[in-house]
Amino acid sequence: MLLEDYLDFLSPDDIRIKGHRIGIQDAIKYYLSGYSPEEILEELPSLNLEKIYAIITYYLANRTQIDNYMFRLEQSQEQHYQEWLKKEPSPVVAKLRSLFVIEF
Repeated sequence: MLLEDYLDFLSPDDIRIKGHRIGIQDAIKYYLSGYSPEEILEELPSLNLEKIYAIITYYLANRTQIDNYMFRLEQSQEQHYQEWLKKEPSPVVAKLRSLFVIEF
């Protein structure tokens, strides 16, 4: 079986673990933080060790491309977050916030 058989390449910026909605970046972040495959399994119990080892092996074989992939994801997530911060809250949210303002 090829390593790519464990992955779904939905787009250049969306690589998921086949049969899951989990992106490879989730498992790789744990790996890069020093987690063992067994510890990754504890954090992502819907996977199995075979898939976790395949993801790690794929990462090590394609480190530059996957590091770039993860950098683009982080940039995109930060951009979306900044855009979200700039949005005006809905009238309902604004009203709720005004009701629960605590003054010191």
